[in-house]
Amino acid sequence: MPFARPTLVELIERAAGDFETRLPGTDARLRRSNLNVLGRVHAGAVHGLYGYLDFIARQVIPDKAEIEYLERWSNVWGVTRNPAAKATGNVTITGTNGTVIPIATQLLRSDGAEFTTNAEATIVAGVATPAATAVKAGAAGNTDAGSQLTMSAPVAGANGLVTVAAGGLASGADVETDDSLRERLLDRIQQAPHGGADFDYIAWAKEVTGVTRVWVSPAELGLGTVTVRFVRDDDAASIIPDAGEVAAVQAYIDARRPVTAQVTVVAPVAVALNFVFTLIAPNTATVKAAVEAELKDLLLRDASPGGTILLSHVREAISVAAGESNFTLTAPAADVAHATGQIATFGAITWP
Repeated sequence: MPFARPTLVELIERAAGDFETRLPGTDARLRRSNLNVLGRVHAGAVHGLYGYLDFIARQVIPDKAEIEYLERWSNVWGVTRNPAAKATGNVTITGTNGTVIPIATQLLRSDGAEFTTNAEATIVAGVATPAATAVKAGAAGNTDAGSQLTMSAPVAGANGLVTVAAGGLASGADVETDDSLRERLLDRIQQAPHGGADFDYIAWAKEVTGVTRVWVSPAELGLGTVTVRFVRDDDAASIIPDAGEVAAVQAYIDARRPVTAQVTVVAPVAVALNFVFTLIAPNTATVKAAVEAELKDLLLRDASPGGTILLSHVREAISVAAGESNFTLTAPAADVAHATGQIATFGAITWP
């Protein structure tokens, strides 16, 4: 039977009752009596102790522990919080042939975000394409290809307006959230490492900053092979990892996998899932936003490489959207199956 923590009012009543029981003829409930004051002071102190014990009780089990204690539990089990990562990629600088772009040339985005070039580069055929890295770690450093940066200090012979090259500045990620750390900690407690079980590969991949969901397919490429796919749900541009992000996970797993396993890390193939409505009621921006949020959450829960998005789940997600009272969905009109390696991603919604 769970323990019921007494309220402050109940503790005050208990104190008054105790005084009256042990001092017959007294009235501890008189507003300005010494016993009334003593009872309230005692009850307040005891209520504070109950509160502290309630707090401690939540920290002794990791699934409810707060940040400081969650990190202590994680350290005990050898699970460390993934740090923030800096966005990296190439930039295109135009100018006079032979012009040298110094290492650590500072580049500024229109919102003030700072980037620096990683190495010295020389303009050849009118162009130099040095690698650049965000000064501050975090997803905010990710920048789409074609975006414009500006040199903070001019370089003679070089155009001060710089363009982010193909692939963009990517792989920036915020520090791991408490919920993600807690999930990995509970996985570690519930599933002890087996030196190559499917959940070992999932755990290893999630130790790489930015990785959120992982799927493992044993023997997909033949006997002794393991195929690992993952996505990065917190990346604004796309959840599908690029070649550099795939290589980083491959290298991390290769350093830990059994020597007999042939591990191949690949990115899932995104297949956009579009939704077409001929009726949505009430037809308001608020309801549409709620429906869109529920559909995105459905894909976050149900989408997997080679998996099927059930039409019944799509209809359920729409029905639970806040404010929605009726709808007619014409697409998809049936369960949506995907081939090996393909994963459903959110496409577009056509509203009536």
